[in-house]
Amino acid sequence: MTTEEREKYEETIVEMLKTVYDPEIPVDVYNLGLIYKIDLKDDYTLDVDMTMTAPNCPAADFIMEDVRMKLASIEGIKDVVINLVFEPEWDRDMMSEEAKLELGFL
Repeated sequence: MTTEEREKYEETIVEMLKTVYDPEIPVDVYNLGLIYKIDLKDDYTLDVDMTMTAPNCPAADFIMEDVRMKLASIEGIKDVVINLVFEPEWDRDMMSEEAKLELGFL
């Protein structure tokens, strides 16, 4: 995979992540800071580490499956593995400025 190809895929991955929302929060998972790692391998498999705003999030399964399905729909991606992690623990400082503004934290 060329550097140019990798950059294009990474841009598309981020665009897709920005279409996934927690049903209780009007901000996407990427801008909420819930995505900790995106690892696109040379064989076009994708590993994503993500968290939830709270360990007992009732929508965790729904959100994770939405992330997996949307990333798997990217042409050329062969497999997507979503890892739910809680280290480091999520907090408001992980949100983008856009998310903080949307939620009234600025």
